[in-house]
Amino acid sequence: MTSGLATFDTTVQESDAWLKAIMERLHTDDRQMAYQMLRATLHAQRDRVGPENAVHIGAQLPMLLRGLLFEGWHIAGTPTGEDRKQEFLERVRAQLPVILAGDAERGVQTVFEVICDKVDAGEARKLVRVLPTDLRSLWPTRASQD
Repeated sequence: MTSGLATFDTTVQESDAWLKAIMERLHTDDRQMAYQMLRATLHAQRDRVGPENAVHIGAQLPMLLRGLLFEGWHIAGTPTGEDRKQEFLERVRAQLPVILAGDAERGVQTVFEVICDKVDAGEARKLVRVLPTDLRSLWPTRASQD
């Protein structure tokens, strides 16, 4: 089914490609799980990096995922202060159903890998540079290289 509007159809296809990449890396056919990992990770990252950096990474996302990124955003509460990997993962877990919370680290790393594959490498590196060292360890090494 198509919407009859090329812009909408394109963003659905592009967003679907992101979900498929996450599913492939997580070795699952569960689209809902991939979506929930993507959503929770995007929200935690958005809140951690602050408004300016969130907008920069949002500009790199397909329109549908950009909407997902900014869904429910309370800009006044950002940036949040997680400096440790475990603090960040707890923030992600809080947005996941209990059944997925145990896989939060693997899910976050997978989402960050897909982000690195799909967005401009320079933008990904800028995003990673604003993070404390412990949080950078969740990203692929290539995102930290200059």
